[in-house]
Amino acid sequence: IIACQGLTVTYKSSVDVIFYVIGSAEENELMLVNTLATFLIPSVRSLGRTWRRKSIYDKMDYIILAADELIEQGVIMEDDSENIVKRVYPKSEHEIPLTEQSVSQVIQQAKEGFKWSLLR
Repeated sequence: IIACQGLTVTYKSSVDVIFYVIGSAEENELMLVNTLATFLIPSVRSLGRTWRRKSIYDKMDYIILAADELIEQGVIMEDDSENIVKRVYPKSEHEIPLTEQSVSQVIQQAKEGFKWSLLR
């Protein structure tokens, strides 16, 4: 947490990336830290363990959606990262009911299941 020029700044850095949450000097520091943590969980899910510029550029759409779900016109709208993850990331093929999957998805899922059963 840094206080600089009348602003309260929280940040998290990695190899060549820094995420910031900036608020006024009157803002609660714990709320800003919580907001940063809430934003990082969905972002890390899309970026994996390494946060690099290239991976951020590749997943920018998910990161922007996560930020949009978190904050609306400067107001924190959500503080539960799991709700953001559910809204931002599409369901995996295993979570979609068979009646809603296409034939090719069902065949691909069956192939993968058969392959893994042979490898055991």
